[in-house]
Amino acid sequence: MAATAPAEAGSQWPFSCDLEVDFGHEQNAAIVCAALAVDKELQPDKVKRLMAVSHGKLSVHFEATEARFLRASFSAFVDVLTLATKTIEEFGQGMEL
Repeated sequence: MAATAPAEAGSQWPFSCDLEVDFGHEQNAAIVCAALAVDKELQPDKVKRLMAVSHGKLSVHFEATEARFLRASFSAFVDVLTLATKTIEEFGQGMEL
């Protein structure tokens, strides 16, 4: 995980943060990504979130207009990410889609 302030080159807003979680399997990462993509940002004019899955990893990039919006968005996302991850751990083994 990396956080930067102010913006790196290419970042549209002044505050950004990246998170990468290795689920070990492409399918698990895709399931979590799809589940979390349903929840849109509450203030899209202040926070942006981009998610991608590659090689079994979920990558998330956040950008915000203020550090407090970045922190709030990141914190809420990690809470639901934790729940989704625990669900995969509990029910994912041998699960057929």
